[in-house]
Amino acid sequence: MAPVDPRAPEDGYLAFWREHHLCTLTTPRLDGTPHVVPVGVTYDPEAGLARVITNRASAKAAHVRAAGPTGTPVAVCQVDRRRWATLEGLATVCEDPARVADAVSRYADRYGRTPAPNPDRVVIEIALTRAMGNA
Repeated sequence: MAPVDPRAPEDGYLAFWREHHLCTLTTPRLDGTPHVVPVGVTYDPEAGLARVITNRASAKAAHVRAAGPTGTPVAVCQVDRRRWATLEGLATVCEDPARVADAVSRYADRYGRTPAPNPDRVVIEIALTRAMGNA
């Protein structure tokens, strides 16, 4: 496991996060147990953020909201055979239309398709505190 500066990753690490990979998001349930779900993730080291678009009624959004305005610790991870990368940080739910649209655009760039319009879409923004991996 190699530590990575989440705001200044090496080129190979960043390139791995730009490839098309399904990821997982781990959020804490109210009882403290982990809730792990497949998601698409975008990584923005310049802003120090990872973003996950979702429906405002999703369990993952509910878990993040339950922590309050300061956010909750979460992790996103992707793996491709022996290569893997994890980003950790404090997650909050954002409903600002401009930030949601930006997250959708970043998702479309990474995954090669624009999600169908969804008036209930929000973005989970993860303020990055740690990165690691073998990419």
